[in-house]
Amino acid sequence: MAMKRTGAAQGTDIPLPPRSRIGETLLVGGALLVLSVLAALTCYSAFASWLPDSRGRLHEYRTAKTCPARTVIPSSEDCLRELAFTVESTRNASRQIDATLLGPEPYPRRVVPFGHSGPVLSGLEPKDRITGTVWRGNVVEIAEGDIRQVSADAPRDEPQMIVAAGTFAGLMAALTLMFGGVRLVRPRHLGVLTWSPYGKWLLIVTGVSCAVVGLLTVWTGLPWLIVPTVCGTVVALTAWFLRQDLRQGRVGQGHAE
Repeated sequence: MAMKRTGAAQGTDIPLPPRSRIGETLLVGGALLVLSVLAALTCYSAFASWLPDSRGRLHEYRTAKTCPARTVIPSSEDCLRELAFTVESTRNASRQIDATLLGPEPYPRRVVPFGHSGPVLSGLEPKDRITGTVWRGNVVEIAEGDIRQVSADAPRDEPQMIVAAGTFAGLMAALTLMFGGVRLVRPRHLGVLTWSPYGKWLLIVTGVSCAVVGLLTVWTGLPWLIVPTVCGTVVALTAWFLRQDLRQGRVGQGHAE
């Protein structure tokens, strides 16, 4: 017969996992610790490599000078070169916005992606002549007359989303370490550290808060340091309030896993 532990707040009985499930609980705990290590490595990579590389590439793009005239154009240059292109076709679908351009060697045919259709792409027709700015082998900007549009291949000043991804990975590393550690240390007494509802809601809040805060800071131009501060605070407060609700019986307690 499975033993029961009496809740501290209102005398509610929290069932302990049967002995036959101890091995399963330990296995899950070990898997969660492995996920914690992977998430921590992802977080480290985002802040130590991905973010600096993105910022460095943006600086190099912004400080790039105009390329000198050459008879033979290299396939990749660190300078900015303007070339004449002919529009072969455009595509303006919900998931695919791009233009196929025909140009001189070494860019005889290029499919250039865009984040949105305006202001240049929406008015282009096949056989139109446009000017394309090339940097490191990519068409980073197109122009028709005085109207210009940046392509999706151009470096962007949007570190907030990189930080949001790194913050999500860091928070997941902490959560999986907490949930995995308690399963290995005391597999028969998980308390509130079960998947439903505690773990499930923390996962949802972590993902939603990082995505929403990341997007809002990109749209408003707020500094990226706000992202980990706000997301960490939201998740910490959610964890505390949800734990209090579970202890006081206001939220249903799931069975230990």
